[in-house]
Amino acid sequence: MSLALQPVCVANGWDEEVVLVFDKAHRVLAVLTHPSEQNEVAHGQWYLEAGFGPVDGIERPTFADLEDAQDWLSRRLGHWNPSRA
Repeated sequence: MSLALQPVCVANGWDEEVVLVFDKAHRVLAVLTHPSEQNEVAHGQWYLEAGFGPVDGIERPTFADLEDAQDWLSRRLGHWNPSRA
C-alpha cells in the first residue's frame, strides 16, 4: 500500500512533530505525533494521535520511528475495503 506523509504544525503549544498520513486516493488515514521532550507520555516515540477508516477507534499504538508506523498502517490497510467503510 502506498502511503504519503505530510508534515504539519498543530497549534497546541507543544514543540511536536506531526504528520498526516494519506492513502493513494488522497484520503487522510492517520495523524501521527512525535511528542516533544516535555511530554511525559510517549517521549521519543511516534504514536497514533487519530485514525480514520481502518484505524478508527483502536488503541493508540506507539512506534519507534515513522517506518514502523508506516509498516503497521500498511498491514492494517491490507485487510481494509474502503467501499464497505
